[in-house]
Amino acid sequence: MTDYAPKIGLVSLGCPKATADSEVIITKLRSEGYILSPDYAGADAVIVNTCGFLDSARTESLDAIGEAIAENGQVIVTGCLGVEADVILAAHPKVKAVTGPQQFEQVIAAIHKIVPPKHKPFEDLVPEAGLRLTPRHYAYLKISEGCNNKCSFCIIPSMRGRLVSRPINQVLAEAERLKRSGVKELLVISQDTGAYGVDLKYAPFKWHGKEYPTKFFDLCQALGEMGMWVRLHYVYPYPHIDAILPLMQQGKILPYLDIPFQHFSPTVLKRMKRPGDTEKLLKRVQEWRKIVPNLTIRSTFIVGFPGETEAEFQILLDVMEQAEIDRAGCFKYEAVTGATANELENHVPEDIKQERYDRFMQKQQEISRKRLARFNGQEIEVIIDSSDDDYIYCRSMGDAPEIDGHVYVDTDSMTKNVAIGDIIKVKVSETDEYDLYADMIPEDVTELIAEDA
Repeated sequence: MTDYAPKIGLVSLGCPKATADSEVIITKLRSEGYILSPDYAGADAVIVNTCGFLDSARTESLDAIGEAIAENGQVIVTGCLGVEADVILAAHPKVKAVTGPQQFEQVIAAIHKIVPPKHKPFEDLVPEAGLRLTPRHYAYLKISEGCNNKCSFCIIPSMRGRLVSRPINQVLAEAERLKRSGVKELLVISQDTGAYGVDLKYAPFKWHGKEYPTKFFDLCQALGEMGMWVRLHYVYPYPHIDAILPLMQQGKILPYLDIPFQHFSPTVLKRMKRPGDTEKLLKRVQEWRKIVPNLTIRSTFIVGFPGETEAEFQILLDVMEQAEIDRAGCFKYEAVTGATANELENHVPEDIKQERYDRFMQKQQEISRKRLARFNGQEIEVIIDSSDDDYIYCRSMGDAPEIDGHVYVDTDSMTKNVAIGDIIKVKVSETDEYDLYADMIPEDVTELIAEDA
């Protein structure tokens, strides 16, 4: 008769970086014999990995903690909001333990206190690549933690600290393990991906007998040799980013850049404490598109920042159109507790924020519709995410999971022997403001069946 295996529930909130932290925690717990519970009722304890970037996220985190306490009672809180233990305990005094982001050992220790492990750790209880919260065919690869920037609207540095990069040999070894586990697409993430290695002064490390400096370009170059889709997220537009465009041109890195521009008005950017040479930045973007014509640029923007005038907002819309930003997320400014931007004058009324948000989204839809129309009649590569009776749901090289659009492939054009995670060729038949519609290319089906046989 086997010993009872303790069960742990997990609620993971916030960004992909928090998801990666949750994966570290569950991998460690699984190696000690714990198993994940699908619900509160069946769990011996529940971990809530919180987000605290915006006040709305703080509210969501506190609500999730309250729900876990009501349903289970044995609750451990970690993540970004965990740095404000007094806030959490004031709202929920029954919480068993509170830890900050990346305090993995403290989380594990708190679990041990509530429900000690029943087995000695066995490494073979977990896959080589660890446990993940994403589907088998794609994975987040976190390369650093923290941030050295001091944007006036952001409190991430106070939550997660200054930049701490992982040595490049550790990152490459993890990427290699992920590939062996079946991963076809790597989503490279951090708070500030382009700053990778600055804190280590680009120190070199050996991997497979070759020395690699801990540097953004060298990491991209090495990942590009692994034969997976490599997608770059949260890339601050430093000048050295230009050097990776040839890697995209060569097909080593996906032609996709997720750059959080936040605004395009130089005066707003100055108040945000971000680089404000918009004219120079626009020229760079236009040069990127000459080097990589199929480049997809995703970004995030804030409307209604303190002091934002109608003229400054119009600059944002105008440069958005000139730069042809393919994908964009928009946030109405929130006065986040602890952010220095709260001290700025002339906060924008909520009704004007909403009106500008609506105009921004309308402009973005127009740009996206125009950009996607160029794919009509083209053959493109897509990766399969899921399916139902009507469609195979895929993504193109320009679509990140969860945040971008889809490629809907009509099942009538499909034959058997395609599976989730396969990368196939399709022909685009229709486009709209967010998505593509396509049919399978018969020749590609023949090749795929031959490869699988």
